[in-house]
This record gives sequence, structure tokens and C-alpha cells, in this order.
Amino acid sequence: MKVLMFGWELPPFNSGGLGVACYNLAKNISDEHNEVFFVLPHKVRVRADFPVLFADTVQEITSINDYISPYISTSYYEEFLKENSNPLYKRTLLEEVWQYALNARALITRTPFDIIHAHDWLSFPAGIMAKRITGRPLIAHIHATEFDRTGGTGVNQAVYDIERVGMEAANQVIAVSDFTRQKIITHYGIDPRKISVVHNGLDAEFLAQHAVQHVRGLHGKPMVLFVGRITLQKGPDYFVRVARRVLQYVPQAVFVMAGSGDMERQVIEEAAREGLGTHFLFAGFLRGKELMRLYRMAHIYVMPSVSEPFGITPLEALSQHTPVLISRESGVSEVIINALKTNFWDVDEMANKIISVLRHKELFETLQENSYNELPKFSWVNAARKCVAVYQRVMSSSA
Repeated sequence: MKVLMFGWELPPFNSGGLGVACYNLAKNISDEHNEVFFVLPHKVRVRADFPVLFADTVQEITSINDYISPYISTSYYEEFLKENSNPLYKRTLLEEVWQYALNARALITRTPFDIIHAHDWLSFPAGIMAKRITGRPLIAHIHATEFDRTGGTGVNQAVYDIERVGMEAANQVIAVSDFTRQKIITHYGIDPRKISVVHNGLDAEFLAQHAVQHVRGLHGKPMVLFVGRITLQKGPDYFVRVARRVLQYVPQAVFVMAGSGDMERQVIEEAAREGLGTHFLFAGFLRGKELMRLYRMAHIYVMPSVSEPFGITPLEALSQHTPVLISRESGVSEVIINALKTNFWDVDEMANKIISVLRHKELFETLQENSYNELPKFSWVNAARKCVAVYQRVMSSSA
């Protein structure tokens, strides 16, 4: 089967969760005797085991309103421009999304394919364009919704509309978890029969290459770790609040936050107001061996996400033999059995569980062993095979 796959990013140009998921799915779908042509909006430095096509500089926008009118109300787009226009950049993000779809037309007409697979809203207009031109079936893959990114407040109407129309235009929708599937049904009105769940996996080979041996703790002190974008969706403010509570009972503990994002300054100021001082450290954005070393140093990894469609970082932590505490408002909580779980807002319960792990070696070791033994079931090979099964069902029904 030949797959035309639209994405927005791939490592190492961008090592975020979306790019990592897209790369591993495309690679493993290719390994299952399929041909994947992965399309990106611009020419960037990537390393891939499958053909990567670039859709940039094919055609400039002439009349954006003429193009977008079949998909969303132009009033939403005009309002978006008022709020997001920036004279320092040639185009806004939304304009880049439409430009991507326009530029992709040349690739669509000269690349043979049987099915279209588009990842998240940034790629949906390109996927819809491909379907309209060729009549080939479209798969819309949802890695995160606007409700996840905004915590349900301040939803961008233009982005929401692209998500909704993309899923409506698709022959089948893939969600990364049951948690995400329910959001799609509730907030977008998509027929439940149209949605398949394919959980993300773990690149065990990559993590093995980057694994490092390191002593637990930081300067002999027990360490609690947060890794991710410092933004509303990831719950970094709850991590600060839980740190204050834990330090009342384990005063020698150190809390480390690795990442960057729009809430970084706010979190730094909140940590200062709480008087956390040298007990709360910011490591910045890390990847590769540096990140693996940080996981290995931690006594427990905490993911207090407000709304997490899946969440690969807990699996990365488990690969380094580190116990995890994850919010129940996440897709990964559906599939990890040997993990501590709380609601993201329940800071007291979160603190109690962290204290228990830091104080009781037996609990730490039990979680460490049992959760690590779960890792083989988190496979990108399995995820890829499930995607191929979705392709086959759609192709059969479209024949």
C-alpha cells in the first residue's frame, strides 16, 4: 500500500511528541511492507528511513479567502489575523497551514498513493486538498485537540473549525487514546463508529542507545522530576504547589523542571513566592543522553497534565527504571498498570504518593521493577500495525 502522509514536524528539526510519533509510525508502517511518502511544509534537516517530500515554495497565496471558504467561515480567519498578526513574520501560523495545503497540490498530482494520512490540524487542510483532488480516502490522526492545548478555556475558533472539518471530511479518525476519543465525540460531534484508538508506543532501541548509568538523586538528595513544555496543558503550576507540600515532610528533596514554554516566567515567580529556593531547579530544554541521565537521577517522575491525549514522557522515564506518578487526565494512564495515579488538581494526594515513594525504599523498588517489565507492550510496531488495519478497513469499504 502507498501512503501519502502529511505532518508538520520530524526529528531532529523538532523533537516534540508529535514529530517523534509521526516518525516512528511512518518508519514502522514502512517496515510492514508499505510505501510511505512523508510530506513536510518546508525543507528542513531531517533523517528518515522513508521518502520525505517538501511542499514549500510551490505557489504563493493569492486570495486566501477564496481558498478557505469551502472549509471554515472567513470571519473566524479574519478575527484570527487581528489577534495573531505579527509584522516580523512573513505569514501567521494559520496562513502557513493554508499555504502548506496550496503548495501540496503539486506533490499530490505527481505522487502515486492509495490512501492519505494527515496528522493533527496543521496538516488537515493539506489532507482535505489531497482527497478532493484524487478521491482517495483520508485518515485524520488526532494527537491533541484544541481543548487539550487550552485546558478548555480560550479555545481558538479557527483552529477548532479546522479540526472539526478535518475529522468530518475524513473516512476514519485515529485517536491516540480513549481519553481523546471521548473528547472528539463530546466536543466535535463525530460518530463514535468512525473513531479508532491507536495508543502511542516507545522507541526502545533509541532509548537503549541513549541510556546512561547514574546515581539516583542530586548531590545525595532525593529528586522529583517534571519534563515537558511549561505550559497550561502540562500542569507545571501544580508541580510547584506539590513541591511546597512535599518539602514540609521531606525537606531534603529537590524538584527539577526540564523544559521551556509560555508559563516559564510565571512558574519561576511562583516557585520564588513559595520560598522553594534551591529546592526547585530549572534545567531548560534537554534531549538525548542529557534527558536520559535526568530520568535516571530521579526517584520519581511526575506528569501532572491537565489534559494529556497520551503522554510519552512517562514511558521514557520507565525505560530508565524510574517510577512514575501520572494524572488520570491522560491517555497513557489507560495503559500503564504499575504507575501511581491522581487527578491533576488533587495536589494533596499527589504529595502523599510522592512522599511515600521518597520515604519507602520497598515501594520505590516494587514500582521500579513492575513498571519496567510493562515496557515491551508499548511498541510502535503494534501501533503501526493497527494503523495499517485501519487503512485496510477503509480501503475495503471505499472499494
